[in-house]
Amino acid sequence: PVDYEGEIEFKNVSFTYPDTGVQALKNISFKVKQGERLAILGRTASGKSTVADLLMRFYDVSEGQILIDGKDIRELDMDNLRQRIAYVPQNVFLFSESIENNIKFGYPQADRESVIKYSERAAVRSDIEDLPHQFDTVIGERGVTLSGGQKQRLSIARALIKDPDIIVLDDCLSALDANTEHKILRYLDGELGDKTAIIITHRISNLMDFDKIIVLDHGEIVEKGTHETLAAIKDGFYNQILKNQFSES
Repeated sequence: PVDYEGEIEFKNVSFTYPDTGVQALKNISFKVKQGERLAILGRTASGKSTVADLLMRFYDVSEGQILIDGKDIRELDMDNLRQRIAYVPQNVFLFSESIENNIKFGYPQADRESVIKYSERAAVRSDIEDLPHQFDTVIGERGVTLSGGQKQRLSIARALIKDPDIIVLDDCLSALDANTEHKILRYLDGELGDKTAIIITHRISNLMDFDKIIVLDHGEIVEKGTHETLAAIKDGFYNQILKNQFSES
């Protein structure tokens, strides 16, 4: 596999879903340098997940360009692209297999030690060790059901074990409590400091440490900046999300 440095650029990207004709993104541009953390916020159906879909090439852009390390992603090898990006979607898919095999799915040659290490980093190791057969427990059989949060953390372990260059988490921290979310983000900040990370979310709880924040609405970037600069815009979208969350909690 060819490694990426991890610089990502969206240049005037527009996208319309071919099956529905719905325009999900309108002329969006942003750049994330190697090792930077970008948070993408917005309400439901604002276009957040479409950014991940296009970066993974589940679809190609309708207009504009997406570049990784200065190269158009349409010119990059697709298998390599998907190997070098750890993508954790909103809707987790687990196989009726052992927990170990579910974690190893993205990197079958991993040994048990690595599986344990990455389950720890995804804050799910103690949950697994509480199960009767631990890492050999088969998911989906004999009534072993995992909570939404446990499934999300298993899929994060599966993504991280590949040792990717770019990490994309698509609203996959939503079922986690703030403490667990913080543990995972702290690991991303610390040991994965040289990796580029895009976190798509509708929650602000841990966004203070991000290099850049983009707020999407109806497929357009309506605000971009840091937590401090966006929180200072009195009637801004970001400020509104902050207020709503604060009143809910």
